[in-house]
Amino acid sequence: MGLSSKHLLGIKDLTKEDIQLILFTATQFKEVLQRPVKKVPSLRDVTIVNLFFENSTRTRFSFELAEKRVSADVINFAASNSSAAKGETLLDTVNNILSMKVDMVVMRHSASGAPYFLSQHIDAAIVNAGDGINEHPTQALLDAYSMQEKTGRLEGLKVAIIGDIMHSRVALSNIYLLKKMHAEVMVAGPPTLIPKYIKEAFDINVTYDIKEALNWCDVANVLRIQLERQNQPLFSSLREYNIAYGIKRSLLDSLKKEIVIMHPGPINRGVELDSDVADGPYSIILNQVENGVAVRMAVLYLLSGQS
Repeated sequence: MGLSSKHLLGIKDLTKEDIQLILFTATQFKEVLQRPVKKVPSLRDVTIVNLFFENSTRTRFSFELAEKRVSADVINFAASNSSAAKGETLLDTVNNILSMKVDMVVMRHSASGAPYFLSQHIDAAIVNAGDGINEHPTQALLDAYSMQEKTGRLEGLKVAIIGDIMHSRVALSNIYLLKKMHAEVMVAGPPTLIPKYIKEAFDINVTYDIKEALNWCDVANVLRIQLERQNQPLFSSLREYNIAYGIKRSLLDSLKKEIVIMHPGPINRGVELDSDVADGPYSIILNQVENGVAVRMAVLYLLSGQS
């Protein structure tokens, strides 16, 4: 058994069977992470370069830890400390790295489509760790794994994705994955942060009322407001956003049911989530972080061609 693609460029390119295989394999690796010795020799002869052209903390650390847990040789590359800062092209940078016999590239880039471009020009397997506002496939996979672990299912699960949908690569990858796994999806947030085409393009529910979304869903995946991607004001202020769309403990307590709260991080506390929600009993945010390592171990293992 293996994935249908040599690369992980986006959830859009995966089949339902690919997703199921990744989640199943992640379960095996999560068992490894519970052992006293949290390491296996699965990728002992594989060299992986982490190629990050965009700032990252959680994703880069998660990938690096996953790579070390499967015993891969790891090279970390930061664009700000490299010849890329002097004007070297992406392709020249990568070809220079590959000449050192690298087997796999984990890449984050601010330009949408950068991993796709690279996959057309090099032989190494590529894992997309986030490209512009396009996709973030491993985040969607770890979100799905966390939902399935918590609720026992994905099919028929009602998931509300709340916040800055327009600028979020996490939202797009989650929508692709949840639809492939036959979950129900709703997006919620201010009208200025939800693309007009999204309802028809993806056959999902849309609401601008946060309480309607929370009353409807089983799981609320709350997204960060990405001010760095907004070239003009799209709402009046962060304070007013919190009043209208922030999730507070009193709001959750007013519901007639319990729901699961998720967030891909980093959290803007007091904006999209209040601290007593992020740290409260509804939240599985820290579980997502733990599961991210297991899911990325699974992705690297499956793309390496190991059996």
